[in-house]
Amino acid sequence: MKTENLSKQELMQTAQDRMKDLFKDSDLSDKQKLALTCRILYDKGHDSGLAGQISCRGANRNTFITQRLGLGFDEITANNLLTVDQDLQPLDGEGMANPANRFHTWVYKERPDVNCIVHTHPTHIAALSMLEVPLIVSHMDTTGLYEDCAFLKDWPGVPVGNEEGITISKALGNKRSILLAHHGQLVVGETIEEACNLAILIERAAKLQLLAMSAGDIKPLSPEVAREAHDWVSTDRRNKVNFAYYARQALKTHPDCIEGAYS
Repeated sequence: MKTENLSKQELMQTAQDRMKDLFKDSDLSDKQKLALTCRILYDKGHDSGLAGQISCRGANRNTFITQRLGLGFDEITANNLLTVDQDLQPLDGEGMANPANRFHTWVYKERPDVNCIVHTHPTHIAALSMLEVPLIVSHMDTTGLYEDCAFLKDWPGVPVGNEEGITISKALGNKRSILLAHHGQLVVGETIEEACNLAILIERAAKLQLLAMSAGDIKPLSPEVAREAHDWVSTDRRNKVNFAYYARQALKTHPDCIEGAYS
């Protein structure tokens, strides 16, 4: 065996290099990826009626693309998304953005590294948020959130004002996710793929935490190995490979989302 004397770090680097060579970038547009994200998260329990917003930066960094108010995640297509400015005024299409998108503008303003935001109220996140306790990462599958999830204990109210945007963006800091007490979750990514994966992950983490809390005391992970695992699963290539799998799942039942069933 040629690799039997290689260190773990060498094997990890070899695997990362092979992923870069084997898995190429998708040719989907940002609007198609955003529409797929809406359908993926709908199928994975992030639906809460018309609550929740998913957005990504537009071609002009002072604009962003998001859903049209009145449509659920399961109705979003690449053709019915809106591009809006920082005041939420539509620049194309008809209708209006969710007024709660206002706090997205503050996150984008404070975090130039962020190109996609997912805010939802999935069941297990919502239930955990009612306990006013932070997210606990104590399982290998959820280490992508290790030391990467902020917590806002005080609910600032309906996030349609600038005050809520300032509060939430400040609490998020430089992390990629935040648990909002009495509210839901928010994740951010440099890519749409990254944000979609994190949204799925944070709901799974909350579900595991609630199950574990009902059985006993949650035991902590070793910080050293948890940080290693966090970095291992947080690469751009890994995010895109994961997203491609979720997209294939969604397209089996929602082929219309990248074509546009609604005008």
